Amino acid sequence: MNVTCSRITVLAFNNVNQVFNNTLKSSYEILLTHLKAHVLSANEVFDKVDFYCVKNNSAHRTIEISRDKLTVRRGQSFNVTLNLRQAFDPLNDPLKFTAITGNYPSEDIGTMSLFGVPDNERRSTNAKAVWKAELQESYSLQILNLTITPPADAPIGEYIVMVGYKNEETLLGELVVLYNPWCSDDWVFLPNEDERQEYVMNESGILYKGSGNYIMPSHWDFGQFEDRMVEICMNLLDLNPKHLKDPSDDVSARCNPIYVSRVVSAMINSADDHGVLQGRWSGSFAGGVLPSHWTGSYAILRQWLLNFFRPVKYGQCWVFAAVMCSVMRLLGIPCRVVTNFQSAHDRNQNLTIDVYHADYGVRERPTRDSVWNYHVWVEAWMRRPDLAEDGRYDGWQVLDPTPQERSDGVYCCGPAPVKAILKGETHLKYDVPFVFAEVNADCVDWLVKADGSKITIWTDTQRVGQNISTKGVGTNDRMIITKNYKYKEGSSEERAVFSYACTRDCSSDCFEVKPMMMMNNNERTGNEERTPISGSAEITVNEESTCIAPVVPPLTIQFEEVSIPTVGADVSMNLLLQSPPETTDDKTLSITISIQSITYNCESSMSMKQEVKEEKLLAGKDLSIPILIPFKDYRKHLLDCDTIKVSAVIADKQNPEEIYYAEQDIVLQDPPMSVTVSDHPKQDTESSAQVIFKNPIDETLTGCSLTVSGSGLFKEEVKYKTPDMKPNTQIVVTFFFNPYKSGKKTLMVNFGCSIFRDITGSCTVDVKPPQAA
Repeated sequence: MNVTCSRITVLAFNNVNQVFNNTLKSSYEILLTHLKAHVLSANEVFDKVDFYCVKNNSAHRTIEISRDKLTVRRGQSFNVTLNLRQAFDPLNDPLKFTAITGNYPSEDIGTMSLFGVPDNERRSTNAKAVWKAELQESYSLQILNLTITPPADAPIGEYIVMVGYKNEETLLGELVVLYNPWCSDDWVFLPNEDERQEYVMNESGILYKGSGNYIMPSHWDFGQFEDRMVEICMNLLDLNPKHLKDPSDDVSARCNPIYVSRVVSAMINSADDHGVLQGRWSGSFAGGVLPSHWTGSYAILRQWLLNFFRPVKYGQCWVFAAVMCSVMRLLGIPCRVVTNFQSAHDRNQNLTIDVYHADYGVRERPTRDSVWNYHVWVEAWMRRPDLAEDGRYDGWQVLDPTPQERSDGVYCCGPAPVKAILKGETHLKYDVPFVFAEVNADCVDWLVKADGSKITIWTDTQRVGQNISTKGVGTNDRMIITKNYKYKEGSSEERAVFSYACTRDCSSDCFEVKPMMMMNNNERTGNEERTPISGSAEITVNEESTCIAPVVPPLTIQFEEVSIPTVGADVSMNLLLQSPPETTDDKTLSITISIQSITYNCESSMSMKQEVKEEKLLAGKDLSIPILIPFKDYRKHLLDCDTIKVSAVIADKQNPEEIYYAEQDIVLQDPPMSVTVSDHPKQDTESSAQVIFKNPIDETLTGCSLTVSGSGLFKEEVKYKTPDMKPNTQIVVTFFFNPYKSGKKTLMVNFGCSIFRDITGSCTVDVKPPQAA
């Protein structure tokens, strides 16, 4: 065991009663050193023990974690054979076992269990999390075949098990206990086997980024069963501030997945502890790695371990979420990564996102509210008896490790029951109001005039929370789970829930804007369409939050793509204006078109282009205004921003109070990259892969590199420097690797250069076991 990277744990048993400070010194190593002499002195009774690590770990579905250290799931028995040098006499001398975990093990808090064969009831009457042992059929009174069962409510973690017989005691062995989604008594029990395979056992997945109109799948390597992942996750739990403050209570509380998931949410970010990842959304990324470069969790977690738990630089929401998913799956908690498109960040908790625009459509920032193109969190599956005994809030729980707002003084979020979010139960823990606003806040856009006055441009009750997505079970298809979070937009149920949420969350004031015209929305699967609000608006506190019927708009606005927007090509689109067929008057319109480059969370924006034009919209006719964004205009922004925002502010010159607004976020698609592997790759046998990429622009690409990774394929990332690429030339890179695990793995490829950053590709590699041809 590596002393510098071992767990911070102190164990006490019999005369091993030393207490060590929270340092990087291995208490397990100290304890085992002490026990060696103890074992030698006990050889008159005990001969040897067999933990059947491969057999037991296979039965407990942990064989991917380790083949030589016993790793079991609570609520499920494992087999042990104990060889004695004397015949076993259960009537006069029972076997006495002690299982201990944590700094100060105690029966009363479930971190120590005393049990035996036969069970002699020597335990405390207040004992919690009681283990049991049973003697199976044996061929000899000196060879004892035993089954040992950690209870379904045992704290997870590393354990030492001692055994005593007659007057001798010795170390039986070390083991790791994890949550068990296959056990019906465990709070993380997940009934469906296909879902257990997807949300616990699958080491690869797909994240979704982009925007509601441009949903981009991105493969991710969770790698939860890679080397030293148990060590990493145990350190993560031990370094959390609650453990440092009160290690006894913290270890005891690890029986509860609600508690542990909240701890993990806090420890994935480093905002206020020794967490894994440091976030950054703008400015320089010097001294670290761009968040877009990461393609897997293990490289991040391994770096955190090897750098003595210093935060890894840098992460953004999808990285935080994916790393948390890896930790949760390793611990045995079913977990999936979820993307919410058009995700609100409601800092003042009034369930309304107020956005202000100056003349010519340039956004100002008088409030901290915002709507992100997308935001990524995780869902974990568990029971919530702390909220209701009837199980109404059991199931998927939202957890968000991205450091946005403090929860009980700590940068963490959740677990918030998805069922509570759907029903608007914003009074429930944890952080339901914040997550409810992320998926269901109302948006109000204001135009700030030169004299400081402001009028509403449009109000949108349907913009936030679109196409909430996660990877499907057993497939690479995207599964839309919006209906789990909210009723159909604009329905009476959805508006009623919004009203109820306002009344249940005593910390928030909900606002109604009137008069208003609601926008036409079709789940945002196509182009953005906006309708106006004419005249000024009065903001009033809405105590009862009634639903307002839509008003037929005098003008509708829509963006239309001419071609698919792709990196390296000009972006061409049209702004379509339509007046109702019954209109009899022509309109003279002043149209301001603004083009900005923004980050996905709208924290950083740079103006690329702005133009003002006057157009006439004939009565009952449509008007199409072409918009062209040449590559030369946006190329310099590619390295810092990933989205182009096109907005239009339209004023009726005959009726100055009629102002219309529309916007469209454009996410450019990466140029294609081909990734293939040789036929029939085999474990522990050299295989090859090939990457083909073509320079799509009329410029030479310099500083080119290719980074490859994949759990089960590469122990760590491998980076290849490649030659400069002249315009429209193609590069072919062939590389070799030795798969060290069998099964379906994902090969991840990342290409970067002077113009493009982090163009990714992947392919599935079906690695055959060594004995297969």
